[in-house]
Amino acid sequence: MPKAPENLRDFSALLKVVEFLRGPDGCPWDKEQTHQSLTRFAIEEAHELADAIDSGNDMEVREELGDLLLQVILHSEIARQAGRFDIQDVIEILNSKMIRRHPHVFGDVKVRNSNDVIANWTEIKAQEKGKKKEKMAFDMPAGLPALVRSQKIGEKTEKIGFDWDSTAAVWDKVQEEVRELAHELNAQSNVARIEAELGDVFFSVAQLARHLGLDAEQCARKANTRFESRFKHMQDLVTRDGRDWSTLAAAEKESYWSRAKKDLGE
Repeated sequence: MPKAPENLRDFSALLKVVEFLRGPDGCPWDKEQTHQSLTRFAIEEAHELADAIDSGNDMEVREELGDLLLQVILHSEIARQAGRFDIQDVIEILNSKMIRRHPHVFGDVKVRNSNDVIANWTEIKAQEKGKKKEKMAFDMPAGLPALVRSQKIGEKTEKIGFDWDSTAAVWDKVQEEVRELAHELNAQSNVARIEAELGDVFFSVAQLARHLGLDAEQCARKANTRFESRFKHMQDLVTRDGRDWSTLAAAEKESYWSRAKKDLGE
């Protein structure tokens, strides 16, 4: 039977725990996992970490960072058992990449600000991937959340000079897209046209967030959280008043919604 490590603060202890989990006397579930079966868990853990960061709770952030780290270790152990690579290879290539892409820290390249850093990073990354600097390619994972992808597209086009000159210009674009959506709705257009215009609204709003220095995905997550907390509080108010939600008129529901917003100070 494997013996659990004693110093649980040591990185090597985590490696040993995962090795035991996938070992002969380990966990049946862990031993069955593959890179493919674990993919969704890595995505889920990344989102849970984002939620923890939004909460501002350090204990939750610490725990979710650990869960995300576990995914890295599990994938590395799967590869080690298959004789392909191990965690040391992962660490080595990461360190090499960080040093190579930060010549202003580990070399003699001079930068004025973070914009110079991003420009250097993009150029070095393009060279590493064997791309011509002038070639336009977004080169992003297909599984990125749509708002994240929209904002990253804007960041990339901005670097080659294809962007709005000001936040006010982006706001004008958002309003233009909303008007076009309204036109399709009023015309009772087919679903495809409405979907396209609604997508344009989302995309332009993501660019507005970028110009405001905000994260569009985080804005959406926080909006969801606010709505959920308000909705739950509204239901609690209805129950506290001895009312039945299904019998409330629209005006009464709106009144409870307003009370919930006021109670939560939002």
